[in-house]
Amino acid sequence: MAVVLSVSGSPSPTSRTTRLLRHLDERLRQQGHEVTPLEVRTLPADVLLGANVRHPAITAVAELFAQADGVVIGTPVYKAAYSGLLKSLLDLLPQYALSGKTVLPLATGGSQAHVLAIDYALRPVLSSMGASHIVPGWFTLDRDIPRGTGPLVVPDATARALEEVTDRFSAALGGSVTALARTA
Repeated sequence: MAVVLSVSGSPSPTSRTTRLLRHLDERLRQQGHEVTPLEVRTLPADVLLGANVRHPAITAVAELFAQADGVVIGTPVYKAAYSGLLKSLLDLLPQYALSGKTVLPLATGGSQAHVLAIDYALRPVLSSMGASHIVPGWFTLDRDIPRGTGPLVVPDATARALEEVTDRFSAALGGSVTALARTA
């Protein structure tokens, strides 16, 4: 199956966005994909803010992008856009770091007012980075992602929607999507 890079652009160590991504990572693994999680917040801040593209941490991340067949990009929405932390990383990657990649954009936020951030803020930058296929993404309300460390349980409608977008992404990667038991 495919190699998937799952990127969380949240600056929070107790991030709902990261929690949601790791939940979806497990579904992708169950479908046979090799998933590598990446939390941008773990990269050195001085390297991100100083735009040090030659730093070993950035070259290692660029290599992860290069090796991936698909990329899941998750971000909290702040002021109707993706996080500044995610932008800092994307700015340091090669211009066409997503060339030939299938990409699944995901966003989380406190209000339905931010639902269009995926299509009007995130999708254009992913496209400009050469993504060959950006599958329809999904916005999840923060209130639907409980904090904690155990298995993630989300409302049924949210669970079904997340399974559908994850399965669509998996199918776009060329994998056969098998019926899995509900993960929520």
